[in-house]
Amino acid sequence: MTEPNAYDVLFLCTHNSARSIMGEVIIDYLGKGRFRGYSAGSMPATAPNPFALKTLANLKFPTAGLRSKNWDEFAKPDAPVMDFVITVCDNAANEVCPIWPGQPITAHWGVEDPRSPRVPTSKSFVEFARVAHILRRRIQFFLSLPLAKLDALMIQKQVRKIGQQ
Repeated sequence: MTEPNAYDVLFLCTHNSARSIMGEVIIDYLGKGRFRGYSAGSMPATAPNPFALKTLANLKFPTAGLRSKNWDEFAKPDAPVMDFVITVCDNAANEVCPIWPGQPITAHWGVEDPRSPRVPTSKSFVEFARVAHILRRRIQFFLSLPLAKLDALMIQKQVRKIGQQ
């Protein structure tokens, strides 16, 4: 059950097929109603990456209803107002993002693309699991922050610091 005053967190990655999808699912699940996860991309794929979905399922995270979304969906007037916007790929971090309503706290948590050409297909599940583990660890740090006790500048500093770990 999601609390009415839950924090809304948007994860961005260019294609919204793997890393940002994982971030959405992991924070939504681990946030236990205190956080709502969303994801999007500037040039979304036609669907989430099958390796990402299988990795999430193997880790016992729900995957029903996931889809790749354009970030313009979250810049519309009727979209949820984000409290946090986190880029998880370097390309998305360097793109000109839409103006997000509500002036959310932003951070970059760059994670290497698990679909990298340097990784043979036979090792894809290992690479996707590694990326999921990194995101899960960062999200756990994020969830442990005493947000209600910190001012906006300190929250911004702490959320950005998580991406450097």
